[in-house]
Amino acid sequence: MTETFEDRLSLSRSALDRDANNRDRPVEQDLADPATRVVVLVGGRALRAPGDPVRLAYLPAAEVPEGAMLLRLGTALPDDPQLPEGAVVLGAVLQDADAFPDAAWSDLRLDGAALPDRDAGVFAELLGLANWHASSRFSPRTGRPTEPSRGGWVRHPAGFEAESSGEHVFPRTDSAVIMGIVDDADRLLLASNAAWPEDRWSVLAGFVEPGESFEAAVRRETLEETGVDVGECTYLGSQPWPFPASVMVGFIGRTLPGGRVEPRVDGVEIREARWWSRDELAAASGVSMRLPGRTSIARAIIEHWYGGRLEGDW
Repeated sequence: MTETFEDRLSLSRSALDRDANNRDRPVEQDLADPATRVVVLVGGRALRAPGDPVRLAYLPAAEVPEGAMLLRLGTALPDDPQLPEGAVVLGAVLQDADAFPDAAWSDLRLDGAALPDRDAGVFAELLGLANWHASSRFSPRTGRPTEPSRGGWVRHPAGFEAESSGEHVFPRTDSAVIMGIVDDADRLLLASNAAWPEDRWSVLAGFVEPGESFEAAVRRETLEETGVDVGECTYLGSQPWPFPASVMVGFIGRTLPGGRVEPRVDGVEIREARWWSRDELAAASGVSMRLPGRTSIARAIIEHWYGGRLEGDW
């Protein structure tokens, strides 16, 4: 079967029912259910299954240390071979790993592409929620300290439990565009960020500004960073990127007929930008240049344009 673009998006995979209608159920009720399983997160890393480098650990609730912030992630699907149908999956966010002294931990940036569908989706969901809680300890409206409710999907100041109070704070996701820009010769535009080692290259990306469409952001960011004019933009797919709270929206953009095509960079944010043919990229990747890791949508865009797998990871 031919691999689609969506197949390459490691963090867009999921095999868990988010079960939003049951988020009001007290977490104590879930903890009392022997079928409930818990994924542990410490410092942005998730606890691995013992002896298995590509799976997360799903612990019985009784094995989770006290003091963890518990987040309701969803329930197991009927075809899950490892969890009973409907079993609740919680996330436990801890401040330190003292309770797991000999454990191994998974990093989503590094391991996301190797994780199975359920684990990739659970990890992305848990990390995104945990990052939101860490940055939302105070109400943006009043400055009051907030506390989690509804299984970790809402925060509110103490004493303002009712949503009608207008004091509730909900998770937010920052939209960013990421784009493979192609010229009339079907070459791909790649850039090297000044903050990276010189052999690292990737496609362009940037946050969407207020009042701006995704397509407009593709054109603006490309022009700002490289001086290249972009015309037609074609949507490819999207992927959550919880570092800390983004969704990356992928496009292929084509140079504007009659527009500027010679890259010009400022040397401050972007060190260098240039056009690459497929033969040039295949010869350099993994030898004199490193491409983004396979967990990223940047790698998916590059390999989509190339038409297959390439060597060389960050």
